[in-house]
Order: sequence, then structure tokens, then C-alpha cells
Amino acid sequence: MPGEVYGAERIKELLPYRYPMLMLDRIWSESETKFVGLKNITANEPVFMGHFPAHPIMPGVLQIESMQQVAIIATQKQLDPAGTGDIHIKMMRNVKFRRPANPGDRLLIEITVDKIENGTAEITAVNRINAGVACQARLTLGVRPRIRPTLGPVVFDQNDKTDKILMDVNKIREYIPHRFPFLLIDYILSIDGPNVVAVKNVTFNEPYMANIYPDYAVMPGSIQAEIIAQAGCVHTLARPENAGKTPYYMGLVKAEYIHPIHPGDQLRIEVVLPKAGSRFGRGDGQIVVDGRVVSKAEMTFALIDSSQVPGDETAPAANQQ
Repeated sequence: MPGEVYGAERIKELLPYRYPMLMLDRIWSESETKFVGLKNITANEPVFMGHFPAHPIMPGVLQIESMQQVAIIATQKQLDPAGTGDIHIKMMRNVKFRRPANPGDRLLIEITVDKIENGTAEITAVNRINAGVACQARLTLGVRPRIRPTLGPVVFDQNDKTDKILMDVNKIREYIPHRFPFLLIDYILSIDGPNVVAVKNVTFNEPYMANIYPDYAVMPGSIQAEIIAQAGCVHTLARPENAGKTPYYMGLVKAEYIHPIHPGDQLRIEVVLPKAGSRFGRGDGQIVVDGRVVSKAEMTFALIDSSQVPGDETAPAANQQ
């Protein structure tokens, strides 16, 4: 009903998300197609331990997650009236990170439902902070059955860790500033020219897996985009010419989510990053599980001097990932 405000208790009745992945504090509807959510951002949230200890920034992909959660509430009666399916992002397009959102900011999430037909919903989303637009995106939501693993995974093949891998997690931490609980790759298998291959082992114990339905754990699509970005980040910062620089995640041209990722899956992350110009670059990545492509992403980024902290007027208006 337009004008009705839902607090955390009602939101938890409508959404399966729980700590630390519930990205809404309140939500209200302005019309049948316009919904608004609020997320207060505070330094007490655990993500800021790892993103980043020196300069805390709300990850851009969690801004996308907040958009998705408002969009699910806005569309669930039409997409999944029985409440038995898994409403998820099928595709993201034209995602742009305009301004960093930091502890102390209040994130206003504005969702417009443009169209619902054939089991999908088209969404226009804009996140704002007091300084202006922080993020904007086009989302396509769909609903799928709660697919569960039916086969044992492939174990101990060419993707598993050996003493011949290029970088372990300790070496990765020398290149990128991400730390627990937001360091999302375990090792780098190889870097060959513009190509990097990384691996991520998925377990139920990770914070973002323990938030979904009590009986159904899947990796959010937003986290998958971050995993691809982090693999590309390592590759970019491992290049000697980029020493002393920091990559900023400018946006996603397009991302597709093809099959759910479950605890027990091993992710092979394949990213192609042509050599960037002096400031801007672009990369294409995909995640593969047991030979199947489960998601894809086309991303853009900027390189700046590490001395330019987020919020500097000389830095790009984008969220560092």
C-alpha cells in the first residue's frame, strides 16, 4: 500500500536475508511501481574491517545488493506469489558508481518497476547519499526454483592448489587492500599476458552465505561481480607500471547470472584485462564451476595514485572495490 513504512521486523518477514547481508533498515512505497529503501551506513559494520581498514568505503556491490533487496519486495507478489522460488538478478546493465558511500552516510535506494512480464521484472535503480547520486543501475530480476546440488563436485583437478600456483593468499594481500571479511579470492593460478585465472573455494561458513533462506544457501550475484573484480585487481596491480596506483571500480557494463553457486563449489575465475591506458581500463570476466559458466561480467575501472584517498576532488567519482 503506498505510503506504508516497513521496519526491520517486517522486512525480515518479506526477505530471506539476515546479518550481515540485510541491506535495508526501512522501506516504503510511493506508488505501485515506485519503492524507496533506507540503509544507514555505520563504522560498526563488519565489512569495513576489510573494505578498507585505512579508508572505509561501502563496497559498490553491496549498493547493488541493497537495490536488489528493495526490488524483490517491490515485485515478489507478481514474480513469486507462492513464496517458494528464488528471486534473483538475471542481468545487470549500465551500473555506474558515481560517489563513494562511507560510514556516516545514509543511503536512499529508489526503485522503479518499469515492466513485469514473462516471469521477469525490469528495474531502474538509483542510490543517493546527501552529496548526490552514489550508484545507478538497470536490473532484470527473475525467479527460479531453489536448485540444489545433485552431483558431487570435481575434486583435485587442474584448478586445485599446488606448490606451482602463481600467488597464494598472502601474496595476493601484498597487491590488494581487501581483507577479511571481504577478501574473496584464495589464490591465483596463472597470469598470461592480459589473462588471469584465480580460484575461490565457497563454504557455508562465509558471512554472505549464512544470510539466505534457512534451507537454501546461494551466493548473491553482487558478490560474484566482486570476485571477478578482485581477480582483475590483482592482475592490474601486479603490473610493474601500476606500482603505487589504486584501481577504482567505475561500473559494470553488463553482468549475467546463469546458474546458482552453492557451498562446496570451487570457482575458477577467468578475466581478460587488456593493457589499460594511463587512467582508464576495461575487463571481461567469467566464473566457471565444474566446466560450466555460471556468471559473466564486463567491468570498467580507473587507475589513480594511491595517495589520492576516496573523496579527493582529483579522484574519479566511483567506489573503490
